[in-house]
Amino acid sequence: MSDKKKQSAEKQNQEEMKKDETKIEIERDENSQQPLEDEFNGKEDNVDEYQTRLEELTTENERLRDQLLRKAAEFENYKRRTEIETSNFLKYAGEFVVTQILPVYDDLRRSFEHADSKNSDSFKKGIELVYDKFTRVLKEIGVSKIEAKGKEFDFNLHEALMQKEVTDIPPHTVIEEIEPGYMYKDKVIRHTKVIVSQASSASTEEKSETQKDNNE
Repeated sequence: MSDKKKQSAEKQNQEEMKKDETKIEIERDENSQQPLEDEFNGKEDNVDEYQTRLEELTTENERLRDQLLRKAAEFENYKRRTEIETSNFLKYAGEFVVTQILPVYDDLRRSFEHADSKNSDSFKKGIELVYDKFTRVLKEIGVSKIEAKGKEFDFNLHEALMQKEVTDIPPHTVIEEIEPGYMYKDKVIRHTKVIVSQASSASTEEKSETQKDNNE
């Protein structure tokens, strides 16, 4: 074989070898690319899963946070209500005792008011001293008498036993106390039993006539 033919054959063999190497390299690249694509697709699926899970956890967190805030508010309301109830209980703890001794106090007052000249001055003075001392003790523990006579009738303080027609006193005015009422601190523990003024029929008719004349 001539040198020219030999060189041509070698060159052809080299070209074929290069083609084979290129083909192998392409196949290798294709084969190596597939796992990368598979891995990317797997990670993309994981991202969606993580995103879904994150949204679920966020929703759950908001729900628990809202529930915690409601429970905290309920506890604060319960705490405040308990403190008020406890405070009121301590504040009015002596109410029962006060209501029990008020009738005795009233009896003592009536005895003092009805003491006449037949009683000795010393006896009357003794009752007066006891009554005054009793009054001071009641005042010190928070008991006060409700002033009613001459005041406008107030159903929060007074209990009307009857109405009486009068001409010189405005209607709905307390004109007489039948039984005194008392407050324990800022609470009414016994309403004052009273007689309340009522406009007389003559005054009512006169008022109606005046209104009629004004309308005409």
